[in-house]
Amino acid sequence: MTTELRRLRNYINGEFRDAADGRTTEVINPATGEAYAVAPLSAQADVDAAMKAAADAFPAWRDLVPAERQKALLKIADAFEERAEELIAAEVENTGKPIGLTRSEEIPPMVDQIRFFAGAARMLEGRAAGEYMEGLTSIIRREPIGVCAQVAPWNYPMMMGVWKFAPALAAGNTVVLKPSDTTPASTVLMAEIIGSIVPPGVFNVICGDRDTGRAMVEHRTPAMASITGSVRAGMQVAESASKDLKRVHLELGGKAPVVVFEDTDIAKAVEDISVAGFFNAGQDCTAATRVLVHESIHDDFVTALAKAAADTKTGQPDDEDVLYGPLNNANQLKQVTGFIERLPAHAKVEAGGQRVGEKGYFFAPTVVSGLKQDDEIIQNEVFGPVITVQSFTDEAQAVSYANGVDYALASSVWTKDHARAMRLSKALDFGCVWINTHIPLVAEMPHGGFKKSGYGKDLSAYGFDDYTRIKHVMTSIEG
Repeated sequence: MTTELRRLRNYINGEFRDAADGRTTEVINPATGEAYAVAPLSAQADVDAAMKAAADAFPAWRDLVPAERQKALLKIADAFEERAEELIAAEVENTGKPIGLTRSEEIPPMVDQIRFFAGAARMLEGRAAGEYMEGLTSIIRREPIGVCAQVAPWNYPMMMGVWKFAPALAAGNTVVLKPSDTTPASTVLMAEIIGSIVPPGVFNVICGDRDTGRAMVEHRTPAMASITGSVRAGMQVAESASKDLKRVHLELGGKAPVVVFEDTDIAKAVEDISVAGFFNAGQDCTAATRVLVHESIHDDFVTALAKAAADTKTGQPDDEDVLYGPLNNANQLKQVTGFIERLPAHAKVEAGGQRVGEKGYFFAPTVVSGLKQDDEIIQNEVFGPVITVQSFTDEAQAVSYANGVDYALASSVWTKDHARAMRLSKALDFGCVWINTHIPLVAEMPHGGFKKSGYGKDLSAYGFDDYTRIKHVMTSIEG
């Protein structure tokens, strides 16, 4: 008996529609490895339609007083809360994440972040007007940019969608958002919710693959392209956007160092680091997956971390005892497995290192020790439930190892020595430095990195500013 797959559709100019040429692609539930839906494989005609809708809607949305945009965003936040169980169900099918953790760890911050940007809509700040040339007054206007082409990733489809649309809409821009081709379901549901609140064309969703995303970035209409994804994808977006000088906002990969000094409470650090490393199957650009431990406690730390990994459970979404679900897709399972298969002879797998089961894309919590700074698994992002451990001798070597990668998104320092923590927070070349914790985020503080982790900030007033432009107005005050 064949089960009919659910049909997802694009959302353009206030209505749901199929791809113009009718093409679709199957969407796989990573917890089962089986298709549950088909989604549009959008092409140029669909991108053109979405961009026209967003461009047509922009003047009226831009010209709303900020209080009206705030009201709309607050209504969206309330609607997300009211329909939380529907969003959770869609996200779980998208990703295979545990239901309980999706409910507790994603819905509340998403709603809070939307409400934060609702407030930011009324805080368009500029320098005070003044006379800097005799007889002339200068004024600063902060304005929306225009149409924003946004591409969200598959690791947090809902939350990253919020990080994209909330500041953009709050600032007065209109949006064309593309979810990953492997995780469109929750974004299409968000379009239904948001579309019932904002005017047609203000928020549009088109489904598709990397060619769809490329067509969005290369389109002449958007004034800004924003992507959360791989370094490779970010470089391609930056190159494409440069052809007509679009603004670019890039949140790319990470390889977060976790620097553990000898005065650390090993048990507490291991407990927190293992959760921060394995949560969401390690599919988080800020995940605590590259641990650097002082040589004096290295062996004890590795033993404790390996035990924590062995005690960590992965499994189906409805299992309340699991910390994380499957890897998102077959290619990602292949990538993570490949890192383990290619480990050098001097590396030691202390825990895990293998696929779990034959159904779905599950991978065991894994700890690898004995690694050197130039090893592939140290230098490149695994994006899976794999924590590596290296030993360091002193503070200078710890900083050298920590900074010695191409990524610069997030990091953490574990020590009871306040002065040392302050020295490390200055020396670590990362957009975020946590001290004696790892991975908490709040809407009020910026998230974004340096180097190959990209540029631009998500969350916070800084993230809001990224979706605005500054105009100088000068007027004569002489009669």
